[in-house]
Amino acid sequence: MTAGPFLKWAGGKRWLIERQDFALPAYSGRYIEPFLGGGAVFFNLRPPKAILSDLNPRLIETYKAIQADWELVASALRIHQRLHSKEHYYAERARTRQRPHTRAAQFLYLNRACWNGLYRENLSGQFNVPIGTKTNIVLDTDDFNAVSTLLTGVELLCSDFEPVIERATRGDIIFADPPYTTAHNFNGFIKYNQRMFSWNDQIRLRDALFAAANRGAKVVVTNADHQSVSDLYRGASRYLQIERSSVISGNNVGRNLTTEAIFFLE
Repeated sequence: MTAGPFLKWAGGKRWLIERQDFALPAYSGRYIEPFLGGGAVFFNLRPPKAILSDLNPRLIETYKAIQADWELVASALRIHQRLHSKEHYYAERARTRQRPHTRAAQFLYLNRACWNGLYRENLSGQFNVPIGTKTNIVLDTDDFNAVSTLLTGVELLCSDFEPVIERATRGDIIFADPPYTTAHNFNGFIKYNQRMFSWNDQIRLRDALFAAANRGAKVVVTNADHQSVSDLYRGASRYLQIERSSVISGNNVGRNLTTEAIFFLE
């Protein structure tokens, strides 16, 4: 096995890396990803030098724990597999773990056992997603040893995207996959997305990415395929429209085709 995404994450790009019409431009420096999430593009690219960042501290903690000592994390996760039940899930959801490897294993367990791999917190900052239907906590695809090896030398940061993007220089490449939904691609995009990633954040991101491109970095950014977003990235060197199945509905009958946008800044 090889290192691959080990988390289910909303907005993940596993579907994108499988497409023949998508590829990152060639680059010679570092790979920089300011919205890491499940890291599908990073794991597909396997860059030797990278800066990976996300604003979710538990997510970054988990990557760091696997980077530092994957065996401790894997061992703690196997305990959750053995104990998994409705009672154990809700007890674990309410528990505060203290050690890096047990916190990472707890994060993985909740991600795999919760409903649809959703990450959501209440106003007190507590994870509050109900239990899902999956019972496999330890997966056949798990290779935390390979993940740890791939993360060797990778800089992991819990940060807002702006200071991370500001570090990009000539030769680097940025893959930016900010939070967005395609639920309202053609009506009310700004209003619908405001809570997850505000329009001011979209503008900040656009400005930071164009500044990085002006410094000589290559930039690839994904977003909803909406006119308001296209207007933001009017100066992009290339625009790619990707058609895919909508994942809004919980069943196949309710799923329709939608589009997402990719902008290249060079």
